[in-house]
Amino acid sequence: MVLSKRHAEILRMLREGDAVSISDLAARLGVSLETVRRDVKPLSDDGSVVRMHGAVGLAGLGGEAPFERRMRENAAAKRAIARHVAATIADGESIMLDTGTTTSFLARELLGHRRLTVVTNSSDIARTLATVNGNKVYMAGGELRSDSGAAFGVSAIEFISRFSVDHAVISVGAVDAEGLMDYDLEESEFARTVLACGSRRLAVTDHSKFGRRGLVRICTFDAVSALVTDLLPPADIADALAASGALLEVARVDVAEAVERN
Repeated sequence: MVLSKRHAEILRMLREGDAVSISDLAARLGVSLETVRRDVKPLSDDGSVVRMHGAVGLAGLGGEAPFERRMRENAAAKRAIARHVAATIADGESIMLDTGTTTSFLARELLGHRRLTVVTNSSDIARTLATVNGNKVYMAGGELRSDSGAAFGVSAIEFISRFSVDHAVISVGAVDAEGLMDYDLEESEFARTVLACGSRRLAVTDHSKFGRRGLVRICTFDAVSALVTDLLPPADIADALAASGALLEVARVDVAEAVERN
């Protein structure tokens, strides 16, 4: 990527210390929050910086939180999945997103959409989409996790249960022939509730989750409209999907980004 003067200045600021908030960058550069977000996007896309909860930091910082590290894993695949899903969502529609790295990538791909109604338990997703392009963002309350910045618990589940949305999207940690799983009880319960709120119900995951077994079962494949991923799954998973009636959608990863898989 060709660096502009402002891109170079952002990188210089980040080299001076730890992560810097978007609002601080805007103030120091004398530009709007929207301009900073646009400037940060190509730096994030090429791996120079890592976007955090309302802030950015240099890639590879020793203090990087586990969620930010997971955002860097298989980033090209997750970004391709996010672009694929974003292209199926129209301006003015409603979408519910649980917390996860792939759903966080989806939130970034939705920045070009307008008048969305977004329901989420993720502070990262809420901050990404709130106050832009006429969006309405509703964030569930509850116990806030220090890692992901997401809210969980009974109050979070009760809150999202009041909504009925066009698209419900969950990010899952493990997929086998029996369905979708994750490693945390509260996250799995929340994801199950998200699916129940959507007319269209999507599970998004990159190929590295195939064949894994999580601690907690979220649901079988017949609870989702489609599984969106970046590579064809093993035959047993593909057969189980077909038998359930759920669609399998495979996103195309850009050749220039494919090296991020290694």
